[in-house]
Amino acid sequence: MLFKLVGTKSNRAAIGARVTILAGGIRQFSEVRGGSSYLSQNDLRQHFGLVAASKIDSAEIRWPNGKVETLQNLAPDAIYTVVEGEGIHETKQLSPPSK
Repeated sequence: MLFKLVGTKSNRAAIGARVTILAGGIRQFSEVRGGSSYLSQNDLRQHFGLVAASKIDSAEIRWPNGKVETLQNLAPDAIYTVVEGEGIHETKQLSPPSK
């Protein structure tokens, strides 16, 4: 599961945004950081591993300007593009892992 964040009121790359998810009784968080590699850039999407959870119970996005968006009951194995103040703009399903 990945979140691609697009800032509108905050910076466009959403650097400084924090994503907290709750799935299968486990809480995880990640923060969008820029410039963390020498002469390159890490992926700005936030990646979460869900182990055996069948859904994400909730996802909270705290934007750099302090606004908070909460998303509920998200399917796993997808890339969610979230636009600040507008919620989920696009969902791309990921193919299941091959055996």
